Amino acid sequence: MKMLFSAGALALALGLSAPVVAQDAVGTTATSPDGSRPFGFEPYFGIMGGYHLYDRKPDFQSTTGARYDGAVIEGVLGANVPLGPLFIGVEGHGAKGFGNIDWEYGVRGRAGFRAGETGMIYGSVGHMWYEVQSDQNFIARGATGQGFNDRKGWVYGLGVEVGPREIGLGGLTGQSGARLRLSVETFEGKSIRPMGGLIFHF
Repeated sequence: MKMLFSAGALALALGLSAPVVAQDAVGTTATSPDGSRPFGFEPYFGIMGGYHLYDRKPDFQSTTGARYDGAVIEGVLGANVPLGPLFIGVEGHGAKGFGNIDWEYGVRGRAGFRAGETGMIYGSVGHMWYEVQSDQNFIARGATGQGFNDRKGWVYGLGVEVGPREIGLGGLTGQSGARLRLSVETFEGKSIRPMGGLIFHF
C-alpha cells in the first residue's frame, strides 16, 4: 500500500510539472502576467508627482517661523531583479520642487513581493539631498527671506505598483509594461512625502 501511494504521488508530481517542462523544451519559459520573466533584469523609467511636507520642528522651520514644504515633480530611472515571487531593485530619482523646495535628488534601494497579476508591494530605503529656494528668489518675488538650509539624509518608504490588467485596462494597453505607482516616504521620520505616477518597463 505504501509503495502504491508513493508511486501515485510521484506520478501526480510529474503530471503537474510536465507542462512547465514542455514549455521549456520548446523554448518558452513561464512569464508573469505583464509579460516580464520570473527571473531576469527589468530596467524602467517613470514620472511621479506629489507633495513633501515637513514637521513643524526647529530643524525644518525657518527663522521667520515658516514651515518647509512644497509640491514636487519627479523622474525615476531604475531596474528590478525578479526573484520568483520576490524582487529587489535600485533606482535614482530627481525632482523639481515648488514652494520652498528647489531640487530633490538621490538613490534608493527597493525589495518586496510581486502580488496578484501585475502588482508589486515593496519597502525602500535610500539617501536624498534637497536644495531649498534661496532667499534671493523669495526677495525677488517680493517676499521676505525664509532662512532654510540645504540638507541631506536618509529616506524610507513603502509603495505599491499595479499593472493595467489589475484595474480593467488590459484590453486598452496590452502588455505595455506600464504600472501605476503609489508611494509614501519620510525624510528621517521628520516629513511625509506622498507620491503617485506611472512607471514604464522596457
